[in-house]
Amino acid sequence: MSFFRLKDLIRAVRCSTTAAEERAVIQKESAAIRTSFKEDNSQDARYVNVQKLIYIYLLGYPVRFGQLECLKLAASARFSDKRVGYLGTVVLLDETQEILTLLTNSLQSDLNNPDDHIVGLALCTMSNIASPEVCNDLVDEIDKLLSSSRGYVRKKAVLAALRIIRRVPELQDLFIGRVKSFISDKTHG
Repeated sequence: MSFFRLKDLIRAVRCSTTAAEERAVIQKESAAIRTSFKEDNSQDARYVNVQKLIYIYLLGYPVRFGQLECLKLAASARFSDKRVGYLGTVVLLDETQEILTLLTNSLQSDLNNPDDHIVGLALCTMSNIASPEVCNDLVDEIDKLLSSSRGYVRKKAVLAALRIIRRVPELQDLFIGRVKSFISDKTHG
């Protein structure tokens, strides 16, 4: 396990009096997280470590080594793991990285999940970082979700459809016919 819990890491960074001291805390914790990823395969350790990586990234330090761990969390069956995994994916990855193609299967299975919150996580992730390849692969699932009776899912599916249209303009014809129904929809979302 790594050196700090998330709360302790935040406290140690905030108590640092100099930039060099902060860098030393971050380097020590980053090394401990790398070691933990190599030695400890438990979901709980991965969950805590990815949370710490997101915090370290928000401070401006490089954390590319944790990208695959985010994908592993997103593929988990537990909602809390998925939430942190998708958040880490959105924060640490962008659409130009090849590793994003590994996320396609997780997104596809989560878009077909009966739990609205899991579907929402997948749709938000797709709306933020989907590459043209991922858009092409998942356009049918998004098209189905646009017809959902659940307003929460439909609203997020519209955002994902917008991402698809921006990344792959030739797919816009699939969604043009539905625009009129979305404008006249009584749901505020």
